[in-house]
Amino acid sequence: MNLKGKTMLVTGGTGSFGKKFTEIVLKEHDPKAIRIFSRGELLQLQMSQLFNNDLRLRFFIGDVRDRDRLYRAMDGVDIVVHAAALKQVPACEYNPIEATRTNINGAANVIDVAIDNKVEKILAISTDKAVHPINLYGATKLVAEKLFIQGNSYAGRSGTRFSVVRYGNVVGSRGSVIPLFLKQRENRKLTITDARMTRFWITLEQGIHFVIDCMNRMQGGEIFVPKIPSMKLMDLADVIAPDTQKEITGIRPGEKINEILLSEEEARHSREFEDHFVIEPEYPFWESSLLNGGKKLPEGFRYTSDNNQQWLSGEELQEIIKDLNG
Repeated sequence: MNLKGKTMLVTGGTGSFGKKFTEIVLKEHDPKAIRIFSRGELLQLQMSQLFNNDLRLRFFIGDVRDRDRLYRAMDGVDIVVHAAALKQVPACEYNPIEATRTNINGAANVIDVAIDNKVEKILAISTDKAVHPINLYGATKLVAEKLFIQGNSYAGRSGTRFSVVRYGNVVGSRGSVIPLFLKQRENRKLTITDARMTRFWITLEQGIHFVIDCMNRMQGGEIFVPKIPSMKLMDLADVIAPDTQKEITGIRPGEKINEILLSEEEARHSREFEDHFVIEPEYPFWESSLLNGGKKLPEGFRYTSDNNQQWLSGEELQEIIKDLNG
């Protein structure tokens, strides 16, 4: 899909993803307009100033829980990127009903409004925590994935198509471990919950280019999973603060030792491409002819952060941290 001249809506658009997505799309794809849909007026003001009041940007105060506001915001939109979510694991555990209202009910609202407004494509941003979830955040994102995939059944022959992008931890995003370690380094003590812990890792820019590529690839119903490197948290801690005390605090509630991006069950109906996997839906609306190329995965295959073939080296981690620090 050529994004030139398209009208796009980004829910949760003032977050880390939304700002970088907007920057890249405005610079490289010349859309007609990007509508930023979020709750915070201050963040919208700051984002408008950041982009020098670019006339292609529109700012809508609203919440995905509010169907009526979504109807107004989505009128005349060609493409929706759904990035709005409550995503901090402890906050979701403490406020489970609020997490459900935003992450699940909000997703349902986006689906219904997109179909009614005849939006062409909707791409939802998901997380590795949706696979075999052990915390509420992951569970709500699992449900949201199911809703978006089955949204294609609700859309029928209307032309509206839904797909999902699922990837791992974003380097330097709000609440992530690198900003935490950099802050803790000042006190010369880093806290690590478990020395065995591994994580998938992707930069914000890589994630956004992958999302844009998936807009072109999607037929409706796929879950796209990028092939991304893993890292050990102990290695990251050693790179950030090599001569600093490391304290093992014990695994937190709702936390995994290793993350999963593709489970054994999903692998049975997935295909592998050079730089990504595609999980095909197992439902009547999907025709196998919709997806060209790729190879079937072997029985028992699973894509986890500890069995990955790609690992970040110390030098690569240093480069990432240097880029984050400007």
